[in-house]
Amino acid sequence: MKNVDHFDVLILEILQKDNMTPQRDIGDKIGLSAAAVQRRIKKMRETGIIKADVSVVDTEKIKYSVTLLVEIFLDSDKIDLIDQARQVFNATPEVQQCYYVTGESDFMLVIIVPSMKDYEQLTRKIFYSNENIKHFRTLVSMDTIKSNLEIPLHILSQLE
Repeated sequence: MKNVDHFDVLILEILQKDNMTPQRDIGDKIGLSAAAVQRRIKKMRETGIIKADVSVVDTEKIKYSVTLLVEIFLDSDKIDLIDQARQVFNATPEVQQCYYVTGESDFMLVIIVPSMKDYEQLTRKIFYSNENIKHFRTLVSMDTIKSNLEIPLHILSQLE
């Protein structure tokens, strides 16, 4: 954790839970002034440690209730075809997460759509139309037990 000290870790832990926490409150919790907290947050944004400030949306409340885990198996491992698949997955809003993986498959996608009909249309658009996709395997999530983007920073700071 280069360029990140104990106070930065404490700030990040708070922001990961609620990035709307006032800097004054953060400072009170960790023993820094609001100005010091503000400078540290600004620096972490500028250096890319903090990549984005986002709102987490409840998918059930907006009727995007179908979550799918999709394993992608490519026909060819030529780098230009792999890069092409990366670009397509990255440009597809329904693809929430995309991992280039080792093992039998090449990519693992997390996709969210309003309905299975929407997923069927998406498969035609990004899978069946791509000649380099040999096949894909879809797992439908029955329930989301945990969905979290928090990194357990306190563990890393203890290892140093």
